[in-house]
Amino acid sequence: MFKKLRQDIQAVFERDPAARSVLEILLFYPGFHALWLHRLAHSLWRKRLFLIARGTSHINRWLTGIEIHPGAKIGPGFFLDHGMGTVIGETAEIGTCVTMYHNVTLGGVSWQKVKRHPTLEDHVVVGAGAQILGPIRIGAHSRIGSNSVVVKDVPPYSVVVGVPGRIRGLNGKSMPPAGLEDLQHHRLPDPTMELLRALSDRVDALETTMGEEHEDDLKLAEAWITITAEDGSHI
Repeated sequence: MFKKLRQDIQAVFERDPAARSVLEILLFYPGFHALWLHRLAHSLWRKRLFLIARGTSHINRWLTGIEIHPGAKIGPGFFLDHGMGTVIGETAEIGTCVTMYHNVTLGGVSWQKVKRHPTLEDHVVVGAGAQILGPIRIGAHSRIGSNSVVVKDVPPYSVVVGVPGRIRGLNGKSMPPAGLEDLQHHRLPDPTMELLRALSDRVDALETTMGEEHEDDLKLAEAWITITAEDGSHI
């Protein structure tokens, strides 16, 4: 328990330059409060004390503005920055050293009592307002852009942006030094602009080709007119 507590406190220091002391984190970080009230609720849930667990979760939501179902599984080193408006569903699973910003939803898409919420692997970063829906898996070291809506699996080392989320691989680029988390969730591709640029380049290429063919047709027509004028041929 104390080992996990130290890991969670260290995660705040590593990923929030505003944190100045352990006491400040213990007293004034709602994401940290929400995480440890959830750990209590989850412990009660595992002991099948469901009503008390839900009551603890409800108090957590009232105090922090963060709703985490007591059945959700959260690994060590989880950092929920600000956190207001975040919702984490019952069958959600969160790995080690995951970072999540405010107003994120890990939501379900099924009425059945099955695995219906996302799984976030280790070192994932989820930007503010992102919605991750269904029993999908977000691969390790991936970044989910702010306000993205993710509804399908994401491979490891990917960047996701857009509605619905479009996946781009990092290809080993923009990785932080060893031992540091990749918090660059502002560095996102723009798939729409990429598509428009590709279409513009294609149109330019087609116009160039058609212009060359048009010039060839004009030259051929001029040559034919010259030939017919010289020998007196006519249609």
